[in-house]
Order: sequence, then C-alpha cells, then structure tokens
Amino acid sequence: MTSGADPSGAGRDEIQRLQARIEALEAERAVRPRRHRVKSLLAALLIVLGCILTPLGAVAAWTADITRDSDRYVDTVEPLARDRDIQNAVAGRVSDAVMTHLDLKALLSQTPVADRPLVEKALGKLGGSLENAVRSFVHDKAQAVIASDTFDRIWAEANRRVHKAVVKALTGEGGGAVKVEGDTVTIDLGPVVEEVKKRLVDDGLTVAAKIPEIHTDFTVIKSEDIGQARTGFRLLQLTGFWLPIVSVLLIAGGVLLATHRRRALIAGALGFAFAAGLLGIALTVFRVVYLDALPSGISQPAAEAVYDTMVRFLRTGVRVAIALGVVVALAAWLTGPGRRAGFVRQMWHAGIGAVRSTADRAGLRTGPVGRFTHRYRTWITWVLVAAAVLTFVLWPYPTGWVVVGLALTLLLALAIVDFVAEDEVTA
Repeated sequence: MTSGADPSGAGRDEIQRLQARIEALEAERAVRPRRHRVKSLLAALLIVLGCILTPLGAVAAWTADITRDSDRYVDTVEPLARDRDIQNAVAGRVSDAVMTHLDLKALLSQTPVADRPLVEKALGKLGGSLENAVRSFVHDKAQAVIASDTFDRIWAEANRRVHKAVVKALTGEGGGAVKVEGDTVTIDLGPVVEEVKKRLVDDGLTVAAKIPEIHTDFTVIKSEDIGQARTGFRLLQLTGFWLPIVSVLLIAGGVLLATHRRRALIAGALGFAFAAGLLGIALTVFRVVYLDALPSGISQPAAEAVYDTMVRFLRTGVRVAIALGVVVALAAWLTGPGRRAGFVRQMWHAGIGAVRSTADRAGLRTGPVGRFTHRYRTWITWVLVAAAVLTFVLWPYPTGWVVVGLALTLLLALAIVDFVAEDEVTA
C-alpha cells in the first residue's frame, strides 16, 4: 500500500508543475504583446524622427560643404559669367556708375573752340539726347568688357569673394570686398568699372580718365531674414557632418527594433525619400517668395540665376536622397516574401534561364568559374552589394543618376552571378 501512495504523490507534484508552467506561459503571452507594442511604437518613433531630420541633415550638409569647399563653389558659379541675365544686370549697374561720375560739360570742353557755341546751343536743346547717346556708348563698352575674356578673369576672382559673402551671410564670418550690410550681400564691381574706363579712353572718350575710382556694389542676396537666419545656419554648419548620419542611424535603429523589419525598412526608405522631396518643394516655394520680396531695382532674371546656382548642390542632394530611398525600398520589397515580389523574381530567373539555354545550345560552358560561383554565391552577392555601397560612400559628390547607375550596375553584376551559378547547376 505504501508503494502505491508514492506514485500518487509524484503525480500530483507533476500536475502542479505543469499548471505552474502553463500559468507562466500564459503570463508571458500576456506580456509579450505589450512588449511588441512598445517596441513597435519606439521603432516607429525612431523612423519618424530620422525622416524629420532628413531635410535638416541635407541643409546642414549643404551649409557645411558650401562654407568649407571654396573650389567647388567657384567651379559651380563660374558659368554665371556667361549667363545673359547676369551680364545685362552687371552692364547696367556699371553703366549707371560711370554715367554718374562722367562730366558732360568736361566732355563738351574737348570740342574745338570754334564749334563750341554751336554744340552748347545743341546741348541746351538736346541735352537729354546727348546724354542718352553717351549712355548708350558707355553701355556698349560695358557689354563688350563683360563679353570678353577679361570679364571671365574678373568674375573668377569675384567668385571667391561671393563664396565669402555666402559664408558671412549664413554664419556671420568672412569679410573683404564682399560685405553684408543689414539684409544685403553685395560684391564690388570696381574692377569691371576700371576696365570700362580704359576702353572708353582708348576709344576717344578721354574725359573718362578723370572718373575717380568707383566701388559700386552688385547685389547677390537680399533678404530680411539673413540676420535672423545666421544663428540657425551657424548651428547647421557645425552639425553638417553629423546630422545626416544621425538621421540615417535613427532610421536604421527603428528598422532593427521593429518586429517586421522588412516592412519597417520599406517604410523608412520611402519616408526618407518623401522627406527629401518635401525639401525640394520647399526650395521651389522659397524661390518664389524670395524673388517676390526683392526690391524693384534688382534684376529679377539675374536674381533667379543667382538663386538657382546657390542652391544647386542642395537640389542635387535632394535628388540623391530621393533616388537612394526609392532604390532601398525597391530592394527590400523585391527580396521579400510577397506574392508580387516573388512573381518579379520568377520573371528575373526566367529571363536569365532563357539566356542560359541559348548559351547551352551554343556550347558555352563556364567550367571551374561556374563551380566556384555556385559554391560561394551568397558571399559573392554580399561582396557586390558592399562594393556598391562603398562606391557610393566614397564618391566625391554623387548625384541621383549616380545612385541609379550604381543600382543598375549591381543588378547587372547579380544577373551575371545568377547566370554563371545556374549554368553550373544545369551542367
């Protein structure tokens, strides 16, 4: 009887252990959804923050780049010397400066004494016409200077001063011939005026030699918000290198923390591209607002040319971010388990299979290369992906087309790997 009691006690102990285990599992199951919800919420928050920082990161990188890389800026704005609107605006500004200091009475004194009374009489009746004729003459000489190689040299030198103006406008640093007064950034056209004076003297208008040294300004930027924006842009300059990295790391952290990482990666990449697109729209809207706020004395076409050149790098960065986000999202979707993604992959393999069949009929074989590729196919794939990423990172100034080109090159390389590996399997 004693031996019969022991199994009964052991059975009750086992039942109690099973019940305790069941209760623990049920408690863990009840806690797990809450943990998943917290992780999902935190992951979404990180991705949203990363997307919000994307436009700021692009502006910060542009600000830091434009303030530290003078050569790139000069190479970019140098074509403005051949812009017709810029040339017309500079010619008009130089002509006004010369006419302001040109003494028509002194010009009249150069007339022979015998003819002077007649000229004075004509000047009294047609003074306006004479002034217009002289102005037209001066303007033609100014345009001739601006259309010459001399202006290219002057403009190339002024470009570096324009760079200093941008630095000073955004950060309060810089100086020299380029100056920021109140809400206006200007450059000194004195060298152009001096060249025009030489041309006038050479062409017989010797009175132009008496014109004193003129320092006339050409407005590059005019905005009431320059002073207010200095603090913000100074901060963006300091964070120019780190802010884009922080943005990407936040999105990557959200993806790693998410329960469904592939979906999170697609959402993060598309959010990244969308945020960059919003920045591009903001640049277009601000262009209209900025031009509408310019005073009537400033050439609108010239201001448009200057603005478009100033934000050229930033717009390129926007296109890079959009292309990169779309490419990453497509890659994540195509490698996923979805039905449509699987259909696309089937079409991909079917196309490669058709090419392989044609090669088989032609008697082409890969031999040891095929065996090696088939054996290390996964490693080769990751090496190719890493090479594409490294190429993008090391590319000095990538564009949207660079991103697309690298993606297409990677696809071609993967197709070759797929062809060679499949060829070996068939063989």
